[in-house]
Amino acid sequence: MSKQQPSKVLVGCEECGLVTELPVLTDGQKACCPRCGHTLAKYISQPFQRPLSYGIACLVMLVLSVSFPFMSFSVQGITQEITLLHAAKMLSSFQNSLLAALLLLTVVILPAVYITIVLYLYWVAKKLSLSAGTRSVRMFEKRLCRGMTVIEPWLMVDVFLIGVLVSLIKIASLADIGLGMSFWAFCFYTLLVVKCVSMVDRTWLWLQFAPMLPLPGLKVGDSHQSANHVSCHTCAQLNAMPVTSHARCARCHSTLHPYHPQQSLQRSWALLIAAVVFFVPANLYPMMFTVSLGNSEGSTIMEGVVLLWQLGSYPIAGVIFLASIIIPLAKIFALFWLYMKAQSVGSTGGRQAIQRLRLYRITELIGRWSMIDIFVVAILVALVQLQNLMAIFPGPAALSFASVVILTMLSAMTFDPRIFWTEEGPTASSKNHEQAS
Repeated sequence: MSKQQPSKVLVGCEECGLVTELPVLTDGQKACCPRCGHTLAKYISQPFQRPLSYGIACLVMLVLSVSFPFMSFSVQGITQEITLLHAAKMLSSFQNSLLAALLLLTVVILPAVYITIVLYLYWVAKKLSLSAGTRSVRMFEKRLCRGMTVIEPWLMVDVFLIGVLVSLIKIASLADIGLGMSFWAFCFYTLLVVKCVSMVDRTWLWLQFAPMLPLPGLKVGDSHQSANHVSCHTCAQLNAMPVTSHARCARCHSTLHPYHPQQSLQRSWALLIAAVVFFVPANLYPMMFTVSLGNSEGSTIMEGVVLLWQLGSYPIAGVIFLASIIIPLAKIFALFWLYMKAQSVGSTGGRQAIQRLRLYRITELIGRWSMIDIFVVAILVALVQLQNLMAIFPGPAALSFASVVILTMLSAMTFDPRIFWTEEGPTASSKNHEQAS
């Protein structure tokens, strides 16, 4: 059984800033912000055993995914077999070390680090829940909690799997494709990682380590506009307004970031403009070069989509067009519109703010899926290397396109959506809204 949280726990919504009382949750329940619907905390059934079980299974499947052949490519008796790590090695050998590092980080290293952190923290939380006494949370554990929060958005195991499937269909008509044991292990690994991440809740986990510290003068219904508190981005603790620029959270000692809408907008604008700059060469230069019988031919993203359409691969052409053209453009235009509205003079609240907040949530959700094309290139470069008979090499647009995806993700992360709520919306009652997950 988990620790009983204090009778009154106040948390500030990350997306609209409303201060709400967090209720005591039971199995399968979650608490949502009564103003914008953002999930404040959730309680899964068997909260200690399930993350530990899924985490161990993730690590086992990861070891299997990198230990055996991933897939093979065969043309006219010539066979090329690769492992999962071989894809990153091949990118590095073609002077694309940054793309190789990106592949390793988002698919292998960061997921492994994240799962290991989850296993350790939930194991410690379980020990604390079973022990009669209490102990203070060590700085090492606080840093792990902060690291887990930073790493989570960059886990792209599921995106990589879709990229693998797209690349398989893309070259299935050109040669015989064989799927190794590691491919099937990676499929299970992807499902387990997605499930494990969905069970982790930062607010609930922190409550197992240390209770929320009460802040005098703060009440339900206050918000970031009240200017009487600062919410910690790491542990959700509500702190008094800092008097110095390097103030730290009273609970986890993370650096506090007071509400500064103009600073947030400036950083977001800078990252978005940089993404637009990289978007131009990403679409003008070849994404990859194909060598067939000694002849080399480059193809841009759009040329690749047109070629797939002409070959009758309509679903794959649609996926590439959606992930590599529509989604990046839609995210850039959506963020541009949101930032313009955030800069406009005048107050917003209620329905208008919620509409903008929903658009912002969509941009955060879809942003990383544009990385599919980069992973397709990585798989094809590693798999199709049959000398002058047939070979694929990465083009200069690959790194530019990866930069577009990363910069738009950083721009959305840097933006503070509380700026949409420039006036107090409907006053929240002390009764919190709970809904079953």
